[in-house]
Amino acid sequence: MEKLNDAVLYDRVKHGDQSALELLYDRYEKILYSFAFKLTSNIDVAEEVVQEVFIKLWKGRGIYDETKGKFSSWILTIARNTAIDLIRKRKDQPFQDAEVLNLLADENTHVEGEVEWQEERERIKRAVSQLSTEQQEVIDYVYFKGFTQQKIAESRQIPLGTVKGRIRLALKNLRQYLVADHGRRGDA
Repeated sequence: MEKLNDAVLYDRVKHGDQSALELLYDRYEKILYSFAFKLTSNIDVAEEVVQEVFIKLWKGRGIYDETKGKFSSWILTIARNTAIDLIRKRKDQPFQDAEVLNLLADENTHVEGEVEWQEERERIKRAVSQLSTEQQEVIDYVYFKGFTQQKIAESRQIPLGTVKGRIRLALKNLRQYLVADHGRRGDA
């Protein structure tokens, strides 16, 4: 099944599609929790932030406009604002506006990059999963384990030319898949 982009899922959520909300939740729950925990250093508040963000999405609070930026940036902004609101409401935690705002300015840039890298990593994982077992294996050895082509040939007891051919074919197939995926997502 083709992966729906965030804007399409968001539009479906606005029209009451619970499965679209679940897909967005699966995509963003971990990164939103991580972001909220970095901001608050409190597990309970971080969990509450995630819950509140998705309640806001479901209830239609806030409007995402695709022309104004990425969905991931928009949802992180909602999480940041929600975290600030929750911290302000809590009596048991001291809150210094200037300190948190400085932290948020630094963290927001970092987390947006992290979200983009996570999205790209998922695309690459999907692309690698499309390769044959032999091609997946050589890509894993070369790019994730740091083996040389000669070392792969020796450890797998296959000719060096076979290793080189598998790597070349794997990279060609990855490139084709990623270019096609890029076009399907409308990011071109």
